[in-house]
Amino acid sequence: MRRVEAADLPTLARGDVPPAGVRWRLPAHGDLNANLVSFPAGEGVGEHVNEELDVLIVGVAGTGEVIVDGVAHPVRPGAAILVPRGARRATRASAGRLSYLTVHRRREGGITLEAAGPRPG
Repeated sequence: MRRVEAADLPTLARGDVPPAGVRWRLPAHGDLNANLVSFPAGEGVGEHVNEELDVLIVGVAGTGEVIVDGVAHPVRPGAAILVPRGARRATRASAGRLSYLTVHRRREGGITLEAAGPRPG
């Protein structure tokens, strides 16, 4: 029998869980990796380059931005941004909490999210 996974992402985004980081992840039994991540205002994932995979980022709750190769792209519920492999990227929550879904092909070893602290001044 095929496994079907379902998640109520807006409810998970509002849930009472740790202030930053992964709130939900797709179980590791298929070809895709998906993570719902959430950050309070001013925080996010620090700038980095992913040389392995394209990543789709979809806004679920709140507002923020995804910075790709120095260009800021707004993230809000329903917005989708495809970040190509090899691009320099970072995420940052705006005035309130930002929750977004990342989707990409599964890879060995998984991913580690490093939170970026509040933006100076």
